[in-house]
Amino acid sequence: MRSCLVCLLLLVSLPAFAQIYKYTDADGNTAYSNEPPNGTASETVELPPLNSVQPQPQTLPQAHVPRNKGVAAPAYDTLQLTDIPTAEALRANNGTFTVGVDLAPRLQPGHVLRLQLDGKPYGQPSNVPRLQLVNVDRGEHSLAVQVLSNGELVQQSPTVTFTVQRVHVP
Repeated sequence: MRSCLVCLLLLVSLPAFAQIYKYTDADGNTAYSNEPPNGTASETVELPPLNSVQPQPQTLPQAHVPRNKGVAAPAYDTLQLTDIPTAEALRANNGTFTVGVDLAPRLQPGHVLRLQLDGKPYGQPSNVPRLQLVNVDRGEHSLAVQVLSNGELVQQSPTVTFTVQRVHVP
């Protein structure tokens, strides 16, 4: 098992243009190398081209700021969710995943973060900008993060729509 792991690491760490050789060593184990072995028959390994994905620009609407109670300016210049794929499905086989919160300036004393999943409060308020969702059903969902102070809404991020892909267990 260990030799397979070493071989896999060797294959992954080699540059894309390197030649890979496969052979059987003196102990009968399959081995891989970037140089042909001396005195041992080997075959070259043809590697498929590497996949690459270009990041998609993401435009988010302006953060929602409640206009009640005379709030004139948002408390945070930046308030948005991160680590949520919007152009492809989020793979979470058991429906559990974490999201990040990009917040500037830092969370003020007395303020906490709470998720809004499908328009409803989700989870316990937290002062940590990394929030976990558990057992989310597969399908399309909307998610936003709110900043609360003493249970009152201070500011809400733009809502992000995403799709959860889960393994269906009958």
